[in-house]
Amino acid sequence: MTSDSVSELRLRIDGKVCDESAFPHVWSRCIGAGRANEALRADWQRQFAEVVEACGIEYIRFHGVFHDDMFVYRESYGGGFGPNSPLAEPVYTFSYVDKVFDFIVDCGVRPFVELGFMPRELATVTETVFWWGAHCSPPKDMARWVELVTRSVEHWIDRYGLDEVREWRFEVWNEPNLVPHFWTGTKTEYFELYEQTVTAIKNIDPALKVGGPATSVFVPDDRYKGEVEDRAATHETAAASDVDALDWRPVWIEDFIAWCAERGLPIDFISTHTYPTDFAFAVDGEAVHITRYADATFDDLTLLRKLVSSSPYPDAEIHITEWSTSPSSRDFIHDTLFAATSITRSYLQCATLADSISYWTFTDVFEEGGAGIGPFHGGFGIVNEAGIHKPTFHAFTMLNRLGDRLLLATSDGVVTRDSRTSAVSAVFFNYPEDMATRGLRSENSYAATRALAQMGPSRRIRHSIDGLKPGATFLVEVVDWEHGNVAEAWHQMGSPLNPSKAESEHLSRVADSLLRFTLTVPDTGVLDLDVELAPWAVMSLRQSA
Repeated sequence: MTSDSVSELRLRIDGKVCDESAFPHVWSRCIGAGRANEALRADWQRQFAEVVEACGIEYIRFHGVFHDDMFVYRESYGGGFGPNSPLAEPVYTFSYVDKVFDFIVDCGVRPFVELGFMPRELATVTETVFWWGAHCSPPKDMARWVELVTRSVEHWIDRYGLDEVREWRFEVWNEPNLVPHFWTGTKTEYFELYEQTVTAIKNIDPALKVGGPATSVFVPDDRYKGEVEDRAATHETAAASDVDALDWRPVWIEDFIAWCAERGLPIDFISTHTYPTDFAFAVDGEAVHITRYADATFDDLTLLRKLVSSSPYPDAEIHITEWSTSPSSRDFIHDTLFAATSITRSYLQCATLADSISYWTFTDVFEEGGAGIGPFHGGFGIVNEAGIHKPTFHAFTMLNRLGDRLLLATSDGVVTRDSRTSAVSAVFFNYPEDMATRGLRSENSYAATRALAQMGPSRRIRHSIDGLKPGATFLVEVVDWEHGNVAEAWHQMGSPLNPSKAESEHLSRVADSLLRFTLTVPDTGVLDLDVELAPWAVMSLRQSA
């Protein structure tokens, strides 16, 4: 349907004239992936191209652009036999990074560049994190770090053009509050790294966009108030009878803003991570995994928006550069229908609260803990290692079909319009009310998640949309326990760790076998929507003609 054919139509929903407002697609602005080297794989690239096409992804962020397996920074020649030959000066080679960035840009996507981790030859601490061995220390020579950043950004400008790179984002490091896991220095040492990095990039071109501090989660206590995390005292969440009643705050954000403002440093964007969880430590050192309530992400972003708006940087963008139902790549919730409903609910709630909320991650080709064990091992991805679509993939495609103008928002979903075509679309879901106060718990087995399927009741979605063109057709798609529930199908076949080719083909068919039907607008121009959604179902309604 073209805009000309509907220009005179006036939409009403449930008898009321629609009061339209802007509806940004915060879910498609950016998505995550594990590390740069994984993007050299053919399967990664196939899956990424499909996700971009289906989900409308605009940016991608990952770790390890400076990791040794990308060979950007070299202090020795390296020949494979005998000792490596030292070089008089560092050498910078970008052939591997070029392959990755060329592919991303050719897909119509931009890099959200996480500047890290430290090349081994530039690291002060050589102990590593992850199966692939990330070095997470401050540089042993800050001048050489500055040169590394400068050479890299200048190379990207030469290769892709200044106008293009001005649209990229440069994020300084990843989760530096997590010492020694992702940073072996102090808070002040991170701030100094930011100062040197943002200054170097702005010296190349002041219009390049730089931000941080890329910290992890929100907490309700003072564990990160000092230079490093204090684990000597009990974390409040470990002892609280009601963790959701505590005063959850972002980590380092206020200190970071104050430090930069005092020195006149630019902040183009504030970045942080908002997993609705906590990993707390009790007095005896026992770790306690905390899951927060369903509205935790909305409340955290509302607070963050308020803090930034009232800061010396009120126009700074807000980017949530990692977000998911949990920060574990072995959480079986990620594979399930329940995760699809949860992220749909949160994304619709938070559409106007951030400039991007980057889902972590698009694929299970992700090796922080090594390759996953089995096709559905609780990996972060919306597709598994074989490219089979999880219910979360369908949630993203349904969200992507929504328009950019909001017509109606309810606790069960939204109705939207496309400002270019005037096509109407909607997404509705049934997130059981009993879950609103406790969120989705991380689970260490798929079987443990299945009890959630018993929650209810079903929910009736009824709306009348008046002012449509008679004869217009709408396609309805539903992912629920009986349709597109691929992890359950895998469980029913005995959870094989190494499925046969035939089993994999069957799982792929199940994954995409959603409930589908069409609705046609009668001569009255009124579409009466009346659908019963089972618990955890997510439904898309989109105008097809």
